[in-house]
Amino acid sequence: MTSQMAVRLVTNNVATDFSSACVRAVMMAAFLGAAGFVPVAAQTATDTEPSQTLGAPFITAKPEHVTVTGGSGSTEIHWDTGNGSMGFVFVTATDQKPVLFASGPKGSQLVPWIRSARYVFELYGDENRRTLLAAATVTGNAKTETTPHATLWRDGARWLLIVVLIAIVYFAVYLSSTVKLRTTFPTEPTTSPRPLHVTRNLLFGITAFVCIDGIIFHSGLYVSILAPDSYAGRLEVLTRAEKQRPASGLKEVLVLGDSRMAEGFSTTVADELGSAAGFKFVNLTEPASTVSSWYYMLREVDPAARRYSAIVVPYGIGYEPSTADLLRISMAAPLLRYADCFNFTSAFERWSGRFRAFTACILRGSAYQSDVADLLEHPIARIRSVQQEAERMRSRAAYKGKDYDLVGTSYDPTTGQVTFAPKLTEPQRQAVRKSLIQPSESDTEYSLKLQREWIPRILNRYSNSSTAIVLTPVPRGPFAELPGFSKASHSILPGGVIQRTTFSLPEQTFDFLEKPEYYFDAFHLNSKGRQRFTETLVSELVGRLRSADSKPGFNSGSQLAANRLPGSNEAN
Repeated sequence: MTSQMAVRLVTNNVATDFSSACVRAVMMAAFLGAAGFVPVAAQTATDTEPSQTLGAPFITAKPEHVTVTGGSGSTEIHWDTGNGSMGFVFVTATDQKPVLFASGPKGSQLVPWIRSARYVFELYGDENRRTLLAAATVTGNAKTETTPHATLWRDGARWLLIVVLIAIVYFAVYLSSTVKLRTTFPTEPTTSPRPLHVTRNLLFGITAFVCIDGIIFHSGLYVSILAPDSYAGRLEVLTRAEKQRPASGLKEVLVLGDSRMAEGFSTTVADELGSAAGFKFVNLTEPASTVSSWYYMLREVDPAARRYSAIVVPYGIGYEPSTADLLRISMAAPLLRYADCFNFTSAFERWSGRFRAFTACILRGSAYQSDVADLLEHPIARIRSVQQEAERMRSRAAYKGKDYDLVGTSYDPTTGQVTFAPKLTEPQRQAVRKSLIQPSESDTEYSLKLQREWIPRILNRYSNSSTAIVLTPVPRGPFAELPGFSKASHSILPGGVIQRTTFSLPEQTFDFLEKPEYYFDAFHLNSKGRQRFTETLVSELVGRLRSADSKPGFNSGSQLAANRLPGSNEAN
């Protein structure tokens, strides 16, 4: 995952930023007031938890006790160093060594891989784990391991809800009757002067609930105060900034991708190389994003499907845990509409994920449960965080990548052992070990299935547009011995999909980067690899796009792709 680098820049328009902050503060006050929360209550909650007051470092897990179903469960980790300094979050599982989990002054991460074990998440002020700032413990419990006492309480609560529901239905039907009924007991029956209508009132209640959810969560009212450092918040801020960005007047090339592209592609380097040819590059890469979320991002930033000269869509071997359904739903939630309830649902394998995805499209507030809880718990901190959105975007643009490599590190595929270079610190070694954990075959196939289903949807959206759709492979990693490393492009995407694009870069384009000197772990390029990858990608794109523009009568991507076969190394 990408770690943001804090960069303090002077704000050019103080009045504009102050006015925007005031509007959001007023909106948040209205929301809290409607929910029945007042500043005094917020202060009381803060006083009872001194370890989480503003300015003090903290790390929390929600929930701390995770119910493990289907082999894994999930929790969300929130941390803050309190003073803006860099923090390092390490996780230690039962009988395991500490592993670097995340880094940054503050943030939140969904952890979808909790199993029946005990995990200790520790926030340190340095990557050598010398200064412990805070800690949180997460315990995973399988359903079969539930204590009898907890089972008794759960069953009792379930039966209580059933009894209450039966009572409500009974009295609703009783009071809705048009025949004689008793107004008190045991008086004589009398006729109900104003009978209620159960079905009508039930439908009215459901409609009112959906409308309230739509006003708060579908209208854009709540998304403006989403936690900017959450997955949903980052995607919303990134998409909103691109929608509001004025046209540059140049040929704009949009680049999509997940953490591999986020670490590998530099907008600064790309603009320096492409500006002379009249190109400007736009970076919408985001760690943990998937091809389905790229589709909805494109719909949001390019509603007419003609804003960009070209769109770069990466493909390649990777994996998408089917257990990370909550993450994917919450991340895409700011972009969803009511009409997406079936298309978005189709991107999930498990029925539980499909149900949650469908519900998130209709009742979007269901996807923001943890965010709303965090907002109500730390409203002042949320206001301050939202006010720093512009600075985060500047930090994102200034990011140059990780400055260490894996030279001297080797991997033995027969034993799975890694021999590290002496220069690597223990946190760096743990990060490499974690990245070398091989996903299951089902997770890998699920990732490929998403690409095969959603890349054609992007192509269909731009089928009548002059926008060029470009497929590019991504460097696979520093160790060629990894299983699945040598899969060819035609085994990832059908030839028919590749031929429908304007052009597809040959799968060997970035083979020269697949060396330890260009990586900081088993998947992500370092700053040196980032520079070389961007230079090569921009050179290929500019050359091919200019060649395509110079062709007489060229107006469709299919014309350029017609002469290209999958796996070909020849430029078109």
